[in-house]
Amino acid sequence: QVQLVESGGGLVQPGGSLRLSCAASGSAVSTYGMGWYRQAPGKQREWVATITSGGRTNYADSVKGRFTISRDNAKNTVFLQMNSLKPEDTAVYYCAADPQTRKLQIGSPGYWGQGTQVTVSS
Repeated sequence: QVQLVESGGGLVQPGGSLRLSCAASGSAVSTYGMGWYRQAPGKQREWVATITSGGRTNYADSVKGRFTISRDNAKNTVFLQMNSLKPEDTAVYYCAADPQTRKLQIGSPGYWGQGTQVTVSS
């Protein structure tokens, strides 16, 4: 069983930055693919970024060049550094994990966190 706990959300002005963290617990989680999704009010949940156990990353076009996903396998933690934030980035951000990274990219990870709210507003 894998548990994921996100932190780091909050209110930020347009153009600002936030860093989200996701602490993972459970056996072998360091070998899992990890990722972030987000869900804005009234919209479907959308994939944001993924990172393999070996550190290979992939991003949605809407965040490419502004967001960076990284992981610390020794601490079983994945991060999402968000820069140049826009009002349209406002959403609940969810951490996800799966032994198969491809499941993260098709919206079917086996494990989800509870989410953390990010609000971008002046």
